[in-house]
Amino acid sequence: MNFDVQWFINLFSIVLPALRVTIEISLASLVFTMLLSILISILRYYKIRGLYQFFGVYITFFRATPLVAQLFILYFGLPCVIPALQSMTAFQATVVALTLNTASFMAEDLRAALKSVDIGQLEACYSMGMSKYQTMIRAILPQALVVALPSIGNRFVGIIKGSALGFTVGLADIMAKAKIEAAVSLRFFEAYLCVTIIYLILVIFIEKIQGVLEKKIERF
Repeated sequence: MNFDVQWFINLFSIVLPALRVTIEISLASLVFTMLLSILISILRYYKIRGLYQFFGVYITFFRATPLVAQLFILYFGLPCVIPALQSMTAFQATVVALTLNTASFMAEDLRAALKSVDIGQLEACYSMGMSKYQTMIRAILPQALVVALPSIGNRFVGIIKGSALGFTVGLADIMAKAKIEAAVSLRFFEAYLCVTIIYLILVIFIEKIQGVLEKKIERF
């Protein structure tokens, strides 16, 4: 089958409206991932008994199993065991799966960043009468976030790409739109090339923003 240039160009106008869903999922997942990752990294940094081991198991599980399997368990499996989850939408399931999966990686990135802060700063804060909570929030965490910024950017890119799996549970994102059009016309190469280009441009845009932020931080 020959490459249909006109069909390929027209496909963008069909697929691009669904980009909003992809962006919304990615941003929501990033926010929840950051919150969960910061919490886990702090708890593991201080090695709080019980929680340290619990989150260690959590990290091992989500890092060792495929994201698509986690998404299927969450969307198709858990509602069979927990009836309250039967009302969960594909959007919600995708956000939760991306959050839990990415947080298992980002939490360790942040914990390493926390440990990179000079211990002398902790001692200085304690000598000033600051509590562990105050020391972490005011001195340690801000520095750790700066150190972890490149890693956070990379994880966000991973979230964007991972959101493409949402179509497997019925999410109407750009991948789903492209697959539907490809199934009707049997032009799979053009359809998936279209999606690839959109993701490529989106990721390049994110990387540019990340680069600007890193340069601004370096000036301070």
